Amino acid sequence: MEILLWLVPPAVVTVVAMLWVSWLGREGRGEVDREVAVRRLGEALDRPARTTRYAAPAPERDRSTGVAVRPSRATPPATPVRPVVEPPERRVS
Repeated sequence: MEILLWLVPPAVVTVVAMLWVSWLGREGRGEVDREVAVRRLGEALDRPARTTRYAAPAPERDRSTGVAVRPSRATPPATPVRPVVEPPERRVS
């Protein structure tokens, strides 16, 4: 259990940082007038949508089958052929 004591300082620092950021975030928020928010939303919805065009079309991707397959080789490598050597005849004396 003592080995876990090294976790205490980072945990305390994390909790303090979370509390500090949440406290700072509350001050920065102001009340937004509902009429202003509705007007801004209406203006944003009335604007025409921008279409983004790219210089080059996106390449079509091959559909993955989920099976990894190595590409086949054009020609299989040549294996050396060893000549068959028959053992010499044994003579019984």
